[in-house]
Amino acid sequence: MKVLQPAAWPRPRGFSNGIQAEGSCVFVAGQVGTVPETQTLAEGGFGPQLRQALLNTLTVLKEAGAGPEHIAEMHWFVTDIAEYRAAGREIGEAWKETLGKNFPAITLVQVGGLLDPEAKVEISTTAVVP
Repeated sequence: MKVLQPAAWPRPRGFSNGIQAEGSCVFVAGQVGTVPETQTLAEGGFGPQLRQALLNTLTVLKEAGAGPEHIAEMHWFVTDIAEYRAAGREIGEAWKETLGKNFPAITLVQVGGLLDPEAKVEISTTAVVP
């Protein structure tokens, strides 16, 4: 994959402006912070739910032989942008633990609610496996 970074633009922190890729596309449905073993949301608020949503995403990607290095794009839907901002440190730790130094194109949107009314974040992902 090639990161698309216009020369005159400042480099964004934590994501890429664009990604160019060629290969087999993998589309992962929106993942929330549900712990598969218990079928309940991860306890502790936004950070733990985000971490679990990322782990769930990686589990689905693994079924296609893909990993974090193949993620081209993510769409994050959060129920409270202020809560997202307040969880910055937890988000960074979860990111490093799950996705490492991979920075796909990301869209972040605040929504009025998610299918699971207790979920704080949902992430849909597109990956490209060469």
